[in-house]
Amino acid sequence: MPRIYDWSAKEAERRVTVADLLAARNFDKRYTQVTANTEDEAIAAEAAGIDMVVTRARNVATVRKAGPNLFITAALGFAEAITQDEILRTAFRALTDGADSVITARGMSTVAMLAREDIPVMGHLGLVPRKSTWLGKLRAVGKTAAEALELLERFRRLEDAGAFAVECEVIPARVMSEIRKRSGLVTVSLGSGPDADVVFLFTEDICGETDRLPRHARAYGNLRALHERVRIERISALQAFREDVLSNSFPAPKEVSIIADAEFESFQSALNKNSA
Repeated sequence: MPRIYDWSAKEAERRVTVADLLAARNFDKRYTQVTANTEDEAIAAEAAGIDMVVTRARNVATVRKAGPNLFITAALGFAEAITQDEILRTAFRALTDGADSVITARGMSTVAMLAREDIPVMGHLGLVPRKSTWLGKLRAVGKTAAEALELLERFRRLEDAGAFAVECEVIPARVMSEIRKRSGLVTVSLGSGPDADVVFLFTEDICGETDRLPRHARAYGNLRALHERVRIERISALQAFREDVLSNSFPAPKEVSIIADAEFESFQSALNKNSA
């Protein structure tokens, strides 16, 4: 496992580095990426052998502690950092908290600003859900020749701005394959087919926690059913507790502390003297 110094100047080990990702195509290597925003999710990703995770910038410290060897990409939220100075501060804070790169869906000027500081920046092209009003709905991007050519141009502009990688969301697989041949960016496929350097799915989709599974995803578990069982069991337990309290069956003698008779008598005697 590669040894590095992280952005807080601490020696660390990572399953993959930026250099590995950039060289992936030369060795016909693909990596896996999922989301992780909690300690439990990071522990599971680490234990499962996942290479990379994406997390919100504010969660990096928690995820890094739980997943010491994961390659972590910090998502810079639109509302968490607005000005260029705030964005840069948020990025460096995420990096010193343990992130290996940052991802932003902002414009090229933001990508360029971050890249000028040698920050590994991942862009986001194709379907960017928060910008879907420009598309009119949630849909694949690049389904016409004109749109696919425009998308290729966006890849080139993103690379020119200094990004090292790009999350490619819901791009037709054949279009993605052709664009990848013409781009030096590390490609992270979320619903854009198998021809990419990294294949990405949301943990909640993989584990079967969502009400509606996106077309591009596959559920490998059924945590939703387990969560429902937990919800029902929690309500049942709370109801039983309330009923026992109201019927005076809780707490029972075995669930309270006791005092020896002699000590209690001494206590009462002292009370009587004090009240006399």
